[in-house]
Order: sequence, then C-alpha cells, then structure tokens
Amino acid sequence: MTEPPATEPIPADVARWRQLRRLLNEHRQELAALAADLYPELPRVAGTDLLCRPGWLPAAPLDLADVPLGWTSAAPAPAADGTGAAAAHVLPRSASGQAYSTYTAAIEALDRPALFENRACYRLLDADLAGPRGLRFGPAWYFDAVNVGQAVAHELTAAWASPGTRPGLTGLDWAALPLRAAVGDPCALPRRCALTAVTTLTLRRGPGGAASFLLHWRDPARVNHAGGVYQVMPAGIFQPVSAAPAARRHDFSLWRCMTREFSEELLGGSEEYPTRDGRLDYGQWPFHRELAAAREAGTLRVSCLGLGVDPLTLATDILTVAVFDAAVFDRLFAGLVAENAEGRVVTRDGSPAIPFTQASVDRFTGGGEPVQTAGAALLRLAWQYRDFLGVGSARPG
Repeated sequence: MTEPPATEPIPADVARWRQLRRLLNEHRQELAALAADLYPELPRVAGTDLLCRPGWLPAAPLDLADVPLGWTSAAPAPAADGTGAAAAHVLPRSASGQAYSTYTAAIEALDRPALFENRACYRLLDADLAGPRGLRFGPAWYFDAVNVGQAVAHELTAAWASPGTRPGLTGLDWAALPLRAAVGDPCALPRRCALTAVTTLTLRRGPGGAASFLLHWRDPARVNHAGGVYQVMPAGIFQPVSAAPAARRHDFSLWRCMTREFSEELLGGSEEYPTRDGRLDYGQWPFHRELAAAREAGTLRVSCLGLGVDPLTLATDILTVAVFDAAVFDRLFAGLVAENAEGRVVTRDGSPAIPFTQASVDRFTGGGEPVQTAGAALLRLAWQYRDFLGVGSARPG
C-alpha cells in the first residue's frame, strides 16, 4: 500500500495570518466599534458606527435621478496604497521566507474566497449630497481598495488580539496601527482608493404601507468582504460589466449597477453578461426594461439616503432604498432564490419577508445580531424616513 504524501507544515506566520482573518470575521461588529472609537471627531450615521461627513447626508431622501455623477480620468495618487514598508507587518511570509507583495496576493495564495477577481471599478473622489449635490469618480481596480481596506482591518485585529489587550476594551493606540495612521481620515476620500458599494434596502410595500424587507447572510467562504454577517440586499461594488473603456462610460450609472445586483442577488443571475465590445445592451434586457417601467409608473421608487464609511475596513457605501408595490415585487421576483453566489437569503418562520417595523429595526441594529455596519445604518435611516418613503407604521412595533 502506497503511503500518502507528507503534508507540508504550515509556516507559523501563515497560520497566525489565517487565524487573524478568522478573528476578523468572528468579531467584525466588535472590531468595527473599536475602529469607530479611533475617530471621535467624525459624525456617525443614524447613531451607528458608520462614519460620514455632514454633507454626505441629505436633509431628506433624494430620488436617485437627482444624484448627479461626475468623472475625472486624472485621479490623484492615494496617500496610502497598502504596499511597501508601511504594510509589511500585515503581510505574511511563505515557507521560503518570501513576503507577499500585497494583501491581495496573500489572500489569493492563502485564503481565497470563491468570488475574488480584480475587476475595473469606479473610485469615489468627492461627495456632497446636501449642498450642490454630486458624486465625482475616477478609474480604479478592485484590488487597489482591498490592499488598503482589508490590510488596515487585519492590522487592527492583530493589535486587538495581541497579548495584553483585553477583548472588548480599547487598549489600542496609533503606534500599533501605522498603516491606518498613514491612511488618515477615512472620510478624506482622495487619500485612498475609495471604491463604493451601492447598498440597497429592498422594501415590499403592501396595502396601507405595511412593508417587509430582505436580509442576506454573506458566506465568508464565498465573499472577501463582510463575510459571516447579515446585510440588506442587494449590495454590490459600483463597477462596469467589463474592463472595456466603452463599458466604463456605458455603466457609469447607479441605477444600472442596482439593476444588475437585483438580478444577481435576488434572482441568482450570473455576473457574466452578454456584451458586445464589452457593453451590455440594457434596452434589450427584459428585466431591466421591467424595472425601468415600474420606476416610470411610480410602482417602484428608488431613493438615496446618504453615504458612509465602515471604520474597520474603510468600505464606502452609497445608501439607497427601493420601495416596490407588492404586486410589482411579487411579479418581478417570483423566482426569488433561497441562496446565491454570495450567501443565502435570511428567512423567518420559513419566509424571506421580514416585517419592516420598529421591533425588526431594533433587532437588527441594536448589536444583538451580526449586521454589516452600512446595513444597520441604512435600516435606521429608512425607518427614520418611513413616512417620506410611504412605508412602515408611525407607532412602534
């Protein structure tokens, strides 16, 4: 009988790096609160740990069509990019003693989730949703953001888990966080590659305004960001369908990004779309046409409630709400999936419909449930503006 080959020993450096990645997922909410405390001067969104600037929260929800987008191809170089000596302490060494060049290179080799691809994205450079409104973007790649955001989260986790630091207590100072210190203010967008997710709370509005919403559990084996927590759905990085220059121009639309995410997360659609010269013909896509028709008819209202930054990973979210009349929702999402490429749809008593009530909002934003920071902020904002959105109840419960 042939003996099986001996298993190569895992270098201690790699084992520790993987352990910290697991701790990051297991204690994400606690670590986010710890990270937020590092920035006492920054406002929070709706009393959560999501960081913002005053101009990032409009006085009332904005129709998505009233959020203009601007573009520049001459984006400034970030002050911190997650490479070189500033990031060396968060990059493990292989068995040969060679350090990985970037955090994404380490993920690729040592802890790769199912969905991990360096795709073209839109980098947010400036934002104002309260004054002369507008969001200005430039070109970037997905790994540019991961190399910084995941690295500073790893760095903070390592400091929190180090001997002498008691879990749950701050016990940290900036000397233990040199990469985070190099990034500086998380809301100073040009200092880093700030990619945005269009994060949407989907509400099904029934008779009299009673509404329900969907939650998504993000599988850490499948996704790179916010694994092991609940999130509103859909939520996806603002990016074109391909790296083709024509696609970058064609898909520079929050609405088109949202449409694709509705298809992928709620209906289990693929991220790979039929394109011509890298462009998707939205006019020939029946699902897109139906959603657009619902917006035109007023049976689907899409609003932007603000913008915020996760203090732990620096993930930046554009917070939106989509309110569907019940009949339209039931028709468009008759094929609502129980599971998709990123995780599973959360059910309650066998149903994916979670009542949009004060009790539900409190449950998923009060710290008792593992909810992604932006999702918790969005739930609270939507409840705050429930009368404007035409949903919920004026009474608690």
